[in-house]
Amino acid sequence: MATVSEASRGTARPRRGRITSVEVLCAVLVLALLGQSWLQSVFDVPALRTASTVFVAVCVQALPFLVLGVLVSGAIAAFVPARVLERVLPRRQSAAVGVAGLSGVALPGCECASVPVARRLIGQGVAPAAALTFLLAAPAVNPVVLVATAVAFPGEPGMVLARFVASLATAMIMGWLWIRWGKLEWIAERARRRLPEVTGRGRWAAFAETARSDLVDAGGFLVLGALVSAALGVLVPGEWFGALADQIVLGVLVLAVLAVVLSLCSEADAFVAASLSALPLLPRLVFLVVGPAIDAKLFALQAGTFGRAFALRFAPVTFVVAIGCAVVAGLVFLGGAR
Repeated sequence: MATVSEASRGTARPRRGRITSVEVLCAVLVLALLGQSWLQSVFDVPALRTASTVFVAVCVQALPFLVLGVLVSGAIAAFVPARVLERVLPRRQSAAVGVAGLSGVALPGCECASVPVARRLIGQGVAPAAALTFLLAAPAVNPVVLVATAVAFPGEPGMVLARFVASLATAMIMGWLWIRWGKLEWIAERARRRLPEVTGRGRWAAFAETARSDLVDAGGFLVLGALVSAALGVLVPGEWFGALADQIVLGVLVLAVLAVVLSLCSEADAFVAASLSALPLLPRLVFLVVGPAIDAKLFALQAGTFGRAFALRFAPVTFVVAIGCAVVAGLVFLGGAR
């Protein structure tokens, strides 16, 4: 009895307060409001004013789509069982890849959320090719991302269509390549174990926790992307962008690598790409297709979830396939390299 009572007291003991990124963000905002006049005098420099304008514009435009995306992602994680997708997938793997790719339109989620969903699908017996196709398609072809792209690129409907086609093609080609050359032993044993499903009141807790976690993580990447966009607009000479505009192949490669390094959320990356207005549409399309398919944070998530052997094989191939699909889609829907 003593042990039980001690255990109950231990569980009832409140956790020690920890300072999280949310509290830090709130503190920074409060300090910024209190020191507004001082900040205005400090930032009274043309270059800094331009950078701050770009930073605020990117954040304000992208934030509503980011919030909507994480709410949808949290709802899917909490209220949509992974077996729903398993039931609608055909038994034939090549056909299952196509269905899994198109299901990304109906089941949106950010890159961070799609990795555990794909792991759950594999644990429930779904073919790895279909699960990996869904992993790549869900954050790239969902309505939130497409609407955000349309808002970021007004008057360029071809950009939305090209992104959709290139991202969907990337996901499906990677699924078919896995059918042909992939091996189940590349995926870590822990990724094939069954995960317990969330039930009852735990669904709302899972929804709140998933949405909060995704918002904090993706919001941090959004701020980072906005800072980089502002820095690129101020620190990088315009002649450099002009050189990339003239050297389309170099521009494509640079933007592809930049997408991997920045690791932006797919619901916000369109506004960062739109801010690079000195570059042609084709390199910016490559930026939008490569980022949701493979970036630094996705590589870390894949390595931690599916194992290093999987990530070291899957990530480089995805990078090459995404660039190829983006270039082809850009040439078809954007009228070349403009």
